[in-house]
Amino acid sequence: MDIFTILQIIIGFIGLIIIAIPLSENYKIINYKYIVYGILAQVFLAVILLKVPLVISAFEILGYGVVVLQEATTEGALFVFGYPPSQDISPYRSLLETFAFGVLPYIIVMACISAILWYWGILPFIVNLISKACQKLFNIGGPVGLGAAANIFVGQVEAPLLIRPYVSKLSNKELLILMTAGMATVAGSVMVALISILENTFIDENLIQHFITASVLSVPAAIMYANIMIPSNSITDFNENKIPKVYKSTMDAVTRGSSDGASIALSVGTILIAVIALVYIVNSILGFFSSQLGFELSIEIILGYLFAPIAWLMGIPWSEAIVAGELLGIKTTLNEFVAYPGLASLDSGELSDRSKLITFYSLCGFANLSSVGILISGITAMAPERKDDLIKVSFKALVGATLASCMTGLIVGIFI
Repeated sequence: MDIFTILQIIIGFIGLIIIAIPLSENYKIINYKYIVYGILAQVFLAVILLKVPLVISAFEILGYGVVVLQEATTEGALFVFGYPPSQDISPYRSLLETFAFGVLPYIIVMACISAILWYWGILPFIVNLISKACQKLFNIGGPVGLGAAANIFVGQVEAPLLIRPYVSKLSNKELLILMTAGMATVAGSVMVALISILENTFIDENLIQHFITASVLSVPAAIMYANIMIPSNSITDFNENKIPKVYKSTMDAVTRGSSDGASIALSVGTILIAVIALVYIVNSILGFFSSQLGFELSIEIILGYLFAPIAWLMGIPWSEAIVAGELLGIKTTLNEFVAYPGLASLDSGELSDRSKLITFYSLCGFANLSSVGILISGITAMAPERKDDLIKVSFKALVGATLASCMTGLIVGIFI
């Protein structure tokens, strides 16, 4: 690593923090030790998850499990749809053949497995460990610590359900933590679906390792940014130190998990149809008027230039920053299911292997405009009286979650 790359990384740390300070409700009382704790926690976790041989071996086993899961999902899809899902994951193939039958079934199966692991106590044990660490490190209460940590494995709306009795009591800062962590991570139910999109692009990488690492690292980053934007010492704690039960039995977990997965898959599919159609319409309009003036213009080009400085702060060379910035902008305005196929379809040489992996981490999160609406409506259903507060902190949550994923990309870039 040369001196210019080191300077870029240092500037990146400073820049990604400074961007959040203007959104602070009171920058004078920001507790800067939580910024240091957040960055150090990310670095420590990155070393553990990416460099420790025992952990790498465990991820290799998980990687084999993902292959088995993909084969099992293919069998299920074959029985229901009559033919196996397409193995060609080119984003320009038929949506019906490639995405509906080849990707969405993974969400259903993974949601079912996640529910079973939750009922059996495996996921709650891991989540509780992470929650306790976050509580000690950032001086936050049990409910919000649990809700933030749970986002690593469950969806952004499912995580708040685990602390439903406490949602109405949370302070605005705690609501911000909950929303930011939800949008800075990717649920386990969609990881395998995203792996199926990217596996031909990152042939030599263990993608399940990178997805889990991205979500784990982004939780302390999300809490750090929430502490910057709403500095407060208010804490809501559990009445009893016990993770609430969600499912009544293994069969209940199977049926409800499958049903939830189907809902998520349907939601993802319908949103993609709408947003891709809207992007096409807007690009057609931009293309028509720009061609009359003798130049080319599209949403992708605009987003590339807008987000290029953020991409550079993540450690990506300026010569590649516009390409990476375009993908980051697409993820923020549309969603990760549009951005990741864009990453997969890049021509050779547009991004270096290092820049591709940094971009991969920056895209790993639900931080987009549609997620803001999903979170507001989902949490409002649990605590209607907090709707105005949720709307108030929603923009901060979107920015904080985006910056958290970018910070994760910057830190991982140090180790690759």
